[in-house]
Amino acid sequence: MGWSVGQVAGFAGVTVRTLHHYDEIGLLSPSGRSHAGHRRYDDADLDRLQQILFYRRLGFPLDEVAALLDDPGADPREHLRRQHSLLTARIGELQRMAEAVEHAMEAKSMGITLTPEERFEVFGEHDPEQYAEETERRWGNTEAYAESQRRTAGYTKADWQRHRDESEDWYARYTALLAEGEPPAGERATELAEEHRRRITDWFHDCPHAMHRCLGEMYVTDERFRRHFEERAPGFAEHLRAAIDANAARYGA
Repeated sequence: MGWSVGQVAGFAGVTVRTLHHYDEIGLLSPSGRSHAGHRRYDDADLDRLQQILFYRRLGFPLDEVAALLDDPGADPREHLRRQHSLLTARIGELQRMAEAVEHAMEAKSMGITLTPEERFEVFGEHDPEQYAEETERRWGNTEAYAESQRRTAGYTKADWQRHRDESEDWYARYTALLAEGEPPAGERATELAEEHRRRITDWFHDCPHAMHRCLGEMYVTDERFRRHFEERAPGFAEHLRAAIDANAARYGA
């Protein structure tokens, strides 16, 4: 009879909703059904799911995953060769990142100020102080700004690295959501909008839903913020603003 959708979700560490979505878009349709009509997965289905999750972990959008797996000219050995190549590249990237963070930690412990070049080894193009002057001009007299200054004053390079990694993970999931055509008021979009709001609260200052709406508006109307999001995916800024508004409405804000 194979495995139920709940069992497979437990094996793979994904949600039942994710498996339902993969079935709906034809990416992973279970090979069988129980007498009651429930999904049942066999070994071949589990193999395909493993392939899907591997490519998703590396940031491939779902349509590209489907194209890779359904390529009639590919065989299992080709998938293994491709995966080995991708993993080797990712290992090299992570090793370089780890070395940069170790360098920053060592410099911090010795009281050494990092050079601009070394800062970019850790942060890449993201600089947490990039808009510091304008931020102070806009919000310098607010409690939120003061709270943010108090918190970030104690952050180490390792803290900023963790913040950057968490941000990149959030961006990757939202970009995937856009590629899949999720509407701004959809459950996944509003959940990611709420996660975005909570991360601001956790890292910088309390961010009520009303304030979050204001930020969403700024992401669209301020050209620099809009460009930051649009470089990730076309329509990102508008979609996120709408998701933020829809999420705030869920909470009556």
